Amino acid sequence: MVSRRGFLGGGAAAAASGVLGATGGAYAAGAVGAENLETFAAKRELAFHGDHQMGIEADLQSVTNFISLDIKPGSNRASMLRFMSLLTDDIFRLSRGEPVLADPAPELAIGAARFSAYVGFGPSFFEKLGLESKMPTGFGKLPKFKVDQLQDKHSSGDVLIHIAADDPVVLAHGTRGLVRDAMPFASVRWVQSGFAHTPGMVPPGITHRNLMGQVDGTANPKLGTADFDKVVWIEDGPSWIQGGTLLAFRRIAMQLDTWDQLGTSSKEEVIGRKLSNGAPLTGDIESDIPDLGARHPNGLSVIPEFAHIRRAAPENLDERIFRRPFSYEAGISSAGSVDVGLLWTAYQRNMENQFIPIQRRLDELDLLNEWTVPIGSAEFAIAGGVRPGEVIAEALFSYGVRT
Repeated sequence: MVSRRGFLGGGAAAAASGVLGATGGAYAAGAVGAENLETFAAKRELAFHGDHQMGIEADLQSVTNFISLDIKPGSNRASMLRFMSLLTDDIFRLSRGEPVLADPAPELAIGAARFSAYVGFGPSFFEKLGLESKMPTGFGKLPKFKVDQLQDKHSSGDVLIHIAADDPVVLAHGTRGLVRDAMPFASVRWVQSGFAHTPGMVPPGITHRNLMGQVDGTANPKLGTADFDKVVWIEDGPSWIQGGTLLAFRRIAMQLDTWDQLGTSSKEEVIGRKLSNGAPLTGDIESDIPDLGARHPNGLSVIPEFAHIRRAAPENLDERIFRRPFSYEAGISSAGSVDVGLLWTAYQRNMENQFIPIQRRLDELDLLNEWTVPIGSAEFAIAGGVRPGEVIAEALFSYGVRT
């Protein structure tokens, strides 16, 4: 095991290997009614240490930054281990609402606000370091799909740091600290910012809506269940990825100017669900299973052949994914057109068996493609969790490394 003392100094090592306080875990303990509502968000913490990295098996936070980095020429396993040591210490502190080491603005560390951050690695990262043999099964560069209009400024990257929180100042402060400490090792390739509902607007466990008005995330495996574990978390392969997952990231632009011209019934046929409550066109509530064989008296399918949920429906249980999308808004043109869409994420054990078959069906026939365009794409292998005294992805870099 690598000692953080060699990288960070004794004080940092001691702090980073500590344990969460009484407010650790999925949420701060206690009922809201007994708290001061003006400071309740600041006291809510997500657990940093555990079998899995934080910020995946959790209800959506309200704001997020996806940060893609390219490692510097000449990088090696030893330098990457130092990089991960710094990030590990920083994320641990920020998850507790504390300033990072040498924080130039410690006054901004006023609370955790469910801050989370995890780290992943793109296919190019393994190629640059000669670590191809350490890549997980079912992971690699995503194929080009017909619907794609990808832009380099939104795509690819060696390292991903995905940060989220329930407060924009907490997010900005955490982003600044993590990016600053990354600069000796990497350069920023892109940053993509997104948002979801503010805490209290949507009860935990209720599906959020995207900017088209659709519920987005129906049929996800439930957090904290064996079903979630089976869909998301990797159990075998190289030790560094055990307890980790594979991320397919897509920036999807929405054409709301033309979408808004459709009536409610037309929108519902495109999706295959009722806009009012997310129920399938063959059901009454969101959790009802779509009856893809149901037909109208005239013989036409109740859920059209081109409907999004029909094309996205898994053909077997091995094709399921966990979606955790955020919306984005990137400006308004002089004509009033909005630049909006989704920072869409799919977590899974094996992209070849899960995300890619689904996306190929959507690529072939999904009427929603008329109003949505993927303009960014990336894939990252998210390392397993961190226990006290460990470093993120330590096993990927530490073999044969002299420190």
